[in-house]
Amino acid sequence: MYAPQSSRGAGGSGSGSAAEQPRVYQVWRGSNEFLLQGRFIFGPDVRSLFLTIFLILAPVLVFCIFVASHLINDFPDHWGISVMVVVVVFTVYDLTLLLLTSGRDPGIVPRNTHPPEPEPSDLNNDTGNGQTPQQLRLPRTKDVYVNGVIVKVKYCDTCMLYRPPRCSHCSICNNCVERFDHHCPWVGQCIGLRNYRFFYMFVFSTTLLCLYVFGFCWVYIIKIRNAEDSSIWKAMLKTPASMVLIIYCFICVWFVGGLSVFHFYLISTNQTTYENFRYRYDRRANPHNRGVVNNFLEIFCTAVPASKNNFRARVPVDQGLQQSRAPTRGFMSPNMGKPVGDLELGRKPVSWDEPRSAADIRDLEVGMGGMLDEKEGRITHASPDLSREALPAELMEGRAGMHSRRSSWGHRSGTSESMDSIAVQMGTEATWGSVSSGHGTTSGTH
Repeated sequence: MYAPQSSRGAGGSGSGSAAEQPRVYQVWRGSNEFLLQGRFIFGPDVRSLFLTIFLILAPVLVFCIFVASHLINDFPDHWGISVMVVVVVFTVYDLTLLLLTSGRDPGIVPRNTHPPEPEPSDLNNDTGNGQTPQQLRLPRTKDVYVNGVIVKVKYCDTCMLYRPPRCSHCSICNNCVERFDHHCPWVGQCIGLRNYRFFYMFVFSTTLLCLYVFGFCWVYIIKIRNAEDSSIWKAMLKTPASMVLIIYCFICVWFVGGLSVFHFYLISTNQTTYENFRYRYDRRANPHNRGVVNNFLEIFCTAVPASKNNFRARVPVDQGLQQSRAPTRGFMSPNMGKPVGDLELGRKPVSWDEPRSAADIRDLEVGMGGMLDEKEGRITHASPDLSREALPAELMEGRAGMHSRRSSWGHRSGTSESMDSIAVQMGTEATWGSVSSGHGTTSGTH
């Protein structure tokens, strides 16, 4: 299992050849984990997949050893062996659907390296408000038409794109997923456009597998009762494995069976789990509903869209540099200047003007002051005869201004009082400068 490291500039310090460039899955910004060099993609909670496999395989093995093996000779014409063959084939089919659901791209929308260009209408509206091109803010939502109905699409600050209709950002995988249904912890993956079909087939086949084991356990108990001419309770005591499997399958069938019925309803009305719990289409028109038959054909009889991500491709050098620099082209995010945090991600908004902003400014000023000290030290070391008066005027002014601002930020952390103190200091310095220049003129006259 490979977990991608934090993104870095592609190509490294070598010659930038294809062999030195990392692959997409190695610099992936989401929280996914990859297997076989990017051929399989899983969610960050992929370990739960092993629990799901165990919950399927363990009862099937118990059924084959303690029930199916005894039924082989209880049916005429060797039909008893089909009981075991069917359960083994059905289990392999069920696990294959589980892998197709968990190990493939669910429909991840590739991230942008910079915010999109605003449309002319947005430029005209913002320019009319007196904003310069460097102050333009992208609109938070946009209106698009879906089957003649206006649907709002949101801007994703993490992926720097306007989400397509029915797309949502998964806070667990940290990706925007097309036709996002939900994130399933049992399969360790998001359920979206490219794996929803396999997810429903997996849940439905698991329901059938539970019913199959449940039914033949009762068949075995009845055969024991008929063979020994005893009561059903005594027959049940003869095969405790069958009793355990009956209880286990009875509990599981309520879970996977209920899930199958619920998603059958969602498919018939062309909804996703996310839309059903958030938008409540029973209170308004569903723009995606095309009728029961067409809704089922859309899910099961259409080609699975190709993935928009090639996880094994090499990252171009220019793209790696863009990702490391992430230019904004002078346009601001819709949330710039607003509380930071995505409500869909469940994060608490944080105001931009909290003390941590002042701390960041102080760190920046300290760093710039250190650069000025380093430059001054180099000049002094190169020529010890040079005094501070020989330094460039711009350097001395910048240093003095930096120290004064540093002290004011340290005491008042960017409040209006700090601005007043700076103004008073500047006014005092100007007054003393005029007085000292006046004394110099008088002494020169004398």
